[in-house]
Amino acid sequence: MNTPMTKTALALTAALLLTSGATLSLARAASPLPALSQLAQDRPIGQPEVVATFSGAMPTGVTVSETGRIFVNFPRWGDDVPFTVAEVKGNRLVPYPDAAMNRADNAQPRTHLLSVQSVVADGQGRVWLLDTAAPGFATPVAGGAKLVAVNLRTNQVEKTVVFPPAVIKPATYVNDVRFDFRIGKAGVAYVTDSSLSGTGAIIVLDLASGKALRRLEGDRSTSPEPGFSPVVEGETLLQRHADGTTAPFAVASDGIALSPDGKTLYYSPLSGRHLYAVATALLRDPAVTDAQLAAAVQDLGEKGASDGLESDASGTVYAGDYERNAIRKLPPGGKWTTIAHGPAILWPDTLSVGPDGYLYFTVNQLNRQPGFHGGRDLRQKPYALLRIRIHAAPAPTR
Repeated sequence: MNTPMTKTALALTAALLLTSGATLSLARAASPLPALSQLAQDRPIGQPEVVATFSGAMPTGVTVSETGRIFVNFPRWGDDVPFTVAEVKGNRLVPYPDAAMNRADNAQPRTHLLSVQSVVADGQGRVWLLDTAAPGFATPVAGGAKLVAVNLRTNQVEKTVVFPPAVIKPATYVNDVRFDFRIGKAGVAYVTDSSLSGTGAIIVLDLASGKALRRLEGDRSTSPEPGFSPVVEGETLLQRHADGTTAPFAVASDGIALSPDGKTLYYSPLSGRHLYAVATALLRDPAVTDAQLAAAVQDLGEKGASDGLESDASGTVYAGDYERNAIRKLPPGGKWTTIAHGPAILWPDTLSVGPDGYLYFTVNQLNRQPGFHGGRDLRQKPYALLRIRIHAAPAPTR
């Protein structure tokens, strides 16, 4: 006849079971662990293609003409920049429109390219070169901040429009531009001032008269977002000086895009995650006060932290996301979705819709520059021009 187990026997049994379990756990732990590469990984999105690589200076802007010609630019920020604008031919760079014009000459600021920040093909047979005239983000050379139109058939300068002194302040840094040739005699240009130390603004430039307005100067929509602290490649992005001091990454209005009908301008500060929109008719009208214009600005919410913006013929807006190594899009009435994401998309800069249904974009590792790492240059050449298929046409300018 069985007798009930005593408390002592129960305790011994439990101890044996625990010991057995621990032995099994140790045995499992002793088995080989998987390599880090065998664990779940960050999921890439989309299939970007490499169009060209650059082993010299760091590029920023890219544009693709209506005939498929590709142009890039290299601002004079500190790299050795033998030419500030080039045409991409295969994987070869050719100074554009020629080597002579690309030689910086502060004594002839109207006829020489000092430091080009953006290149934009206008769909009308020209490519426009936006010259900051501010190498190293210095005070712009007097008479040097300009838009230069080059005829793509002749490869000769067709027109030069110098910004009036009233809209170019000591800390002005003209950054990106969009065109609308449905306005006025020769069209209008909308330009972002992405000042690093002054106030941001949108500059509206009449291409026939050369007259210009500074709009939304110092507005919340053209200024760095308060408290903005971006994290790129797992590190808080700060200006880190060689002496150990730091400063916030605070850059004003940068990316810009125009709706297909030309009625809405989209823009955003580089140091921020929000997309803003405003009616272009209000921007162009000097009778509209600054207060009225500010009240008309729409905050379209967070899109991610972007350098470049672009739009296509359907009204979709595209934005880089330098914190997420991504390219995103916002269709009319829709929501933001990611169309490209991966470890090679290291700081997506400028975007351009080509006639072939691709979105082209530069990746230039901007966050790895010496100024963010106490003087250490962490960039790894080559830089790259990538593209991803979007099945869309460029937004019209006329």
